[in-house]
Amino acid sequence: MDAGLFARNSAGGSSLSPVHAAVADRPQQSFWLDQAVNGLRRARPEFSAASPMAPWQRRVLIALSLVLPFAAWLVPQAMLGVALYALALPIFCAALVKTYALWTILAGPSGIVPELPLATITEDGLPSYSLLVALYREAEVAPALVVAMAALRYPAAKVEILFLVEAGDTLTRAALERSSLSPNMSIITVPAGLPQTKPRALNYGLGFASGERIAVYDAEDIPEPDQLLRAVQAFAASPVPFACVQARLNVYNSDAGPVARQFTLEYCALFDAILPALANLGWPVPLGGTSNHFCRAALDAAGGWDPFNVTEDADLGFRMARLGQKIGIIASTTWEEAPVTFTGWFGQRTRWLKGWMQTYLVHTRDPLKLWRELGPWGFIGFQVLMAGMIASALVHPLFLAVLAMQCWSGSCLGFAAGGAATSVWQAGLIGLGLSYAAAIALAMIMGRRRGFKNLTGSALCVPLYWLAISAAAYSAVIELCRFPYHWQKTAHAARPVTIPATAP
Repeated sequence: MDAGLFARNSAGGSSLSPVHAAVADRPQQSFWLDQAVNGLRRARPEFSAASPMAPWQRRVLIALSLVLPFAAWLVPQAMLGVALYALALPIFCAALVKTYALWTILAGPSGIVPELPLATITEDGLPSYSLLVALYREAEVAPALVVAMAALRYPAAKVEILFLVEAGDTLTRAALERSSLSPNMSIITVPAGLPQTKPRALNYGLGFASGERIAVYDAEDIPEPDQLLRAVQAFAASPVPFACVQARLNVYNSDAGPVARQFTLEYCALFDAILPALANLGWPVPLGGTSNHFCRAALDAAGGWDPFNVTEDADLGFRMARLGQKIGIIASTTWEEAPVTFTGWFGQRTRWLKGWMQTYLVHTRDPLKLWRELGPWGFIGFQVLMAGMIASALVHPLFLAVLAMQCWSGSCLGFAAGGAATSVWQAGLIGLGLSYAAAIALAMIMGRRRGFKNLTGSALCVPLYWLAISAAAYSAVIELCRFPYHWQKTAHAARPVTIPATAP
């Protein structure tokens, strides 16, 4: 292969369409801002979270809130069974996903997309790339970000890097301008407006991007230098065209405290085991918030990102699945910063869970249509993954509370009513134990495979970590009702950059 293919992208300018570093002219700015905010809800309103709930969903919730208390008073034994099913089923769904993921890493197929040898790809055959990096109050990490983007090995004439900076964020802009931007790096000002979210900025930047492939990165990211090349390999290797490939995410500050340790183990399990397992099953894959590599035509066909959804990544993954588009997982890694403080982690997790709730409400507006588009197997996977994940976070502390009361009464394995109630309760106990065991095993195994042998003991704290996630889930419910589009900003600390050669 041409040696120039592996040169740092800063070694020369870009032949892609020029993008001005300040702002576009006002007509163009207004057009792309309108598209960024309203494009999806005009073209495909059924996919937009601009209206948080469909009328029938709202009516069902109101009816349940009125009927369930009355039913509990009228037929308490029957409602006990309903309550036990509501507690046990989500926990069992979570256990199934984690157990299958554990099986895949021990004995099953990997779920990672195979890659063509680098030598089979010539520089002339490489697609052009646009990298979108949405930034807000990121002055501290901007210099390291520029270094990390410049380290990507791809022909400089075929890649453009667009830093999307919110209007009024003068500190981040100034930090970027002091960072010796390469000729193929540009700063795009995202005009002020609502909702002020990352997906709105990405949609705005997409209007100025000219690459055949679109990749998304976050401010603190350190992707492996050959990631773009490996994504191209994955696109080329697949017999069925991919709409998107997702790189794995991991953490570079795992030793920054107990919160960072748990976050690291969670990422090891999620991106190295659970997402590949979902791909193996043929279930819809929720994208991570960064290191997504899109075929531009597929991204446009899907309508871009939903600016009203605060986990735009997972939502887009499910939308692509509904449109029949395929997503794969590649072995390349992007290193990120884990939250260090509980407050920072809690705000981020509240936003994630709120966005997953938004996503579930959006995609279940028409359940029959969802069934037709995903097929029966994909529909089941969506429910197990999304409904199971959200519900298990909400019921986990309730299940433990009931378990504590049962143990206090001396009958932790059953209920005085016996029969179906006891059977359901025992199934829930098995599911909870299986879920704990699979999650701890996943964390230990995947953490060690990533070289985090010092975190093995921290995996035993997974049950406590899940209780913290449950607290964030209840916070998310409150936020969804009060501030559905509020974006909890995650702060990032300045760091030196060490560019890894390959993933462990």
